[in-house]
Amino acid sequence: MTISVGGKLPEATLVEMGANGPETFSLSSRLAGRKVILFALPGAFTGPCTTAHIPSFIRTADAFRAKGVEEIICLSVNDPFVLKAWGESTGATKAGISLVGDADGSFTKGLGMDFTAPHLGLVGRSNRYALVIEDGVITKANIDEPGVCNISTGEALLAEI
Repeated sequence: MTISVGGKLPEATLVEMGANGPETFSLSSRLAGRKVILFALPGAFTGPCTTAHIPSFIRTADAFRAKGVEEIICLSVNDPFVLKAWGESTGATKAGISLVGDADGSFTKGLGMDFTAPHLGLVGRSNRYALVIEDGVITKANIDEPGVCNISTGEALLAEI
């Protein structure tokens, strides 16, 4: 499957840290009947993910909410323990951004958004993209080239809605 405006994302079971530890959820149930931002990045605690990508959504979170966005989801091929620590260290958790893991990378691979950069220690990670999803349908899609972080930022996506 490829990401395209007017399309729907495939079903996926993702994981996030809940009050009592890791919890799985169905992506389709989380998107149904709601306006949601879903953005993906290569990994927690990695270069531009930490210094540019997540901060761009922290800065724009309130502006997205003012435009009717009910949830901002950051997806990464990481486990929920790492994502919890990263969310706390970056301020993403405080900003109300949901950090979810595609722990085995199956969702990312199914979208054709996986990449590998062994020289960086990144294997089966997600390329950067940012989506506006309304009731499960993709209404905006910004997909960066691998190794680039510009059109999938919070500011770039916000300018389009």
